[in-house]
Amino acid sequence: MRGRVRGSVPGRAHGFVRAEWGGVFPDVWRALRTARLRAVPLTAASCAGILALQLVQRDDALSDWVERLGGVYATLPWWTAILRTPLSLFVPDPSLPIWGLLLQVVVVFGIAETTLGARRTLAVALLATVAGTWCARWTLWAGPDPFPFLGLTPRALHVRDTGPSAAVVALGVYTACRYRAWCTAAAIAVAMVVEVVWVTNLAGYEHLTGVAAVLVLAAAETGLGRRGTPAELPR
Repeated sequence: MRGRVRGSVPGRAHGFVRAEWGGVFPDVWRALRTARLRAVPLTAASCAGILALQLVQRDDALSDWVERLGGVYATLPWWTAILRTPLSLFVPDPSLPIWGLLLQVVVVFGIAETTLGARRTLAVALLATVAGTWCARWTLWAGPDPFPFLGLTPRALHVRDTGPSAAVVALGVYTACRYRAWCTAAAIAVAMVVEVVWVTNLAGYEHLTGVAAVLVLAAAETGLGRRGTPAELPR
């Protein structure tokens, strides 16, 4: 009887969930139970910033300031784009539903912050955003002809390159790798590949670039940890 329960579909599903996320959820719950909102100051500030910037950029009198301080385009000088990158991370696309974006940030940033810490979460988010900015510039330089899979038309690159979507995807993959939730990390990475193939646009390329950047980071940290360098894993 016990063997049949373990071999049943619910039993296998429970085993998969426990293997993938059994280490994540206790850490998240422990942090939230102990410190509550004080455990996620970065997540709370990010949501407040996204909501505030969404309201500001809808005001005709103030929207120009959002463009000047956080508007990133592939055609901008590199140093200007880098200076605007920290704020651009929280400037939402006005054409997308804001509540869906906030939900993504709450879940993914919240899990990352309670398990990795605020500094590492912000660092990974900025790494993914900068990697996406680099990808946009490389794609503009390469053009669509020499590399049809990696190139975009100039028209597709003349769009505002802002928002936390690349950071959300990258944080999901990075956190999964840190907890050795390999199926979750692989599923997100495959979804990003499908996105690029199915809907060829700048956002898809940047998501994939962010995933690649954090995979390299996770692999480097794992290699350093094996050689005895302090690069601790949660497990």
